[in-house]
Amino acid sequence: MKTLTVCLDGELSIYRAADLKQVLLAALAAGTVIELDLAGVSEIDCAGVQLLMLAKRTALALGGDLRLAASSRPVLEVLALLGLGAMFATGAASNNMAASNNMAASNNMAASNNMAASNNRTAP
Repeated sequence: MKTLTVCLDGELSIYRAADLKQVLLAALAAGTVIELDLAGVSEIDCAGVQLLMLAKRTALALGGDLRLAASSRPVLEVLALLGLGAMFATGAASNNMAASNNMAASNNMAASNNMAASNNRTAP
């Protein structure tokens, strides 16, 4: 199976989604594995996530795959928040995703504990 690395940087947002869609879909060919390097992505929104999901589904339909070779912190945080880490994670990206998921879970637990402690206090 042929593997192709595609690097995206800057914003992966609604403002660039249409242009990036053309880039990703053009890279997809029957049986091709696309490895996305998203280390340079500074921001990702819902349109960016939708684009990644479309590219993943299209790659699978063509007998290939789409994987993340590298991801920036914003990408990891959004994918972890939406529970999509497993859909894209491989290799180093998978290790980063696990760390990001652990950090998010830890932050959520700390916030929950602080809220519970705050609710248990009585007014003087």
